Amino acid sequence: MNMNDTIAALATARGEGGIAVIRISGPQALEAALKVFRPARAKGLKKRMLTYGRIIGEDGSVLDEAMAVYLPAPHTYTREDVCELQCHGGRAVPDMVLARVLATGLVRPAEPGEFTKRAFLSGRIDLSEAEAVMGVIRADGEAAARAAARQMEGGVSAFVNAACKKLEELLALVSAATDFPDEIDEEVTSQRVLTEAKKIREEILSRCDPRAAHAVREGVSVVLAGRPNVGKSSLMNAAAGTDRAIVSSIPGTTRDVLTERLVRNGILIELSDTAGQRETGDDIEAMGVDRARRTESGADCVLLVLDASEPLSPDDALLLSRADERYLIVINKTDAGSVLNARDIEEEYHVPVMEVSAVSGTGVGEMLDRALAVCGAGGVREDSMTVLRHISCAGRAASALERLEDTVKRGDPLDLVTDDLWQAMYALSEITGRSAAEDVISSVFENFCVGK
Repeated sequence: MNMNDTIAALATARGEGGIAVIRISGPQALEAALKVFRPARAKGLKKRMLTYGRIIGEDGSVLDEAMAVYLPAPHTYTREDVCELQCHGGRAVPDMVLARVLATGLVRPAEPGEFTKRAFLSGRIDLSEAEAVMGVIRADGEAAARAAARQMEGGVSAFVNAACKKLEELLALVSAATDFPDEIDEEVTSQRVLTEAKKIREEILSRCDPRAAHAVREGVSVVLAGRPNVGKSSLMNAAAGTDRAIVSSIPGTTRDVLTERLVRNGILIELSDTAGQRETGDDIEAMGVDRARRTESGADCVLLVLDASEPLSPDDALLLSRADERYLIVINKTDAGSVLNARDIEEEYHVPVMEVSAVSGTGVGEMLDRALAVCGAGGVREDSMTVLRHISCAGRAASALERLEDTVKRGDPLDLVTDDLWQAMYALSEITGRSAAEDVISSVFENFCVGK
């Protein structure tokens, strides 16, 4: 990858749309744009002003009407000269315009993430802010979009830079105590280093919850399970706010896994309705039961549904017996009265129990909230790290500081903590790219889409 080349790519998604944008960045961006774009009235392109005109083919024919803008360095996304051509959307026209730009011989196709990589290498953004760009693009839920936006605005960077500054101060303090033992009390210094390092480690750990990060970033899978006719499909429809699943009093109506995507508290939930689980001689129903069990085994949360109007059956008891920390017991049909005692079930099977009514909608919203809590997404902090690479780096930093605490508590010489402080600072700096190896940086941008 030659960062001195001029590059171009389609910056908008392929497919039908009103407008497509071809982005050109590099020292020959303006020259390349003027070879393919003919302004309708003006001569050339004025800085930072949209100009109407036409895209001209090599033979002089008109390929499309378009708008063009010239953005001179350094006040651009890449800190290079940038030109953008805005043509009609679709598939054929944008491809023709991009091919025309590349045919000038002044431009090469951009590699995945190359525009953002140039922004990073020019110092406009750090590595965590660069990753946030793809986080915004890929966000399926509001929480993921907000987290990526905070990261893009430097939320993670601000914390990392502040923590690194405190670690630098501790390094200076340790160095001074080591170099001037007659003037600086080592025991007092040790206690101060211990106190400050513990604060930094606790702050790091408070921002690193892998389960919550996964929930924000990818969403959660929640499965409605239970024997036939307990109201799983009705709960699915009530939660989704639509008649998504077929509801019938005939046992075994649901034969396959039906999934609906919805958003609750900004978190994407993939809610799945499954076949009622029971022994059956029907081969098709048996396949549905097998799929239900496999779906249940891979879920982040299982809503095990019971019928409030009937005593626990052997099938209910079997399902309850294999409940683990992923399970929330949902007693449905409470609008018609209940013969089940929630407290008794909770005490016997050691799983949380709640009551709902799919018919009236009572408790359905709370059910989803409690499902999010089971998935670890009930109280996601606004400043939590959501990128796995960041959490891994922060975890290494926390481990280094924990070793430091052990060293000080043992009463070992103070200078032995220097390496732990450096390792913690190095691990945190890797988040923003200050200490990241080239292969780490390359792997980050390999996951980008072309044109960003």
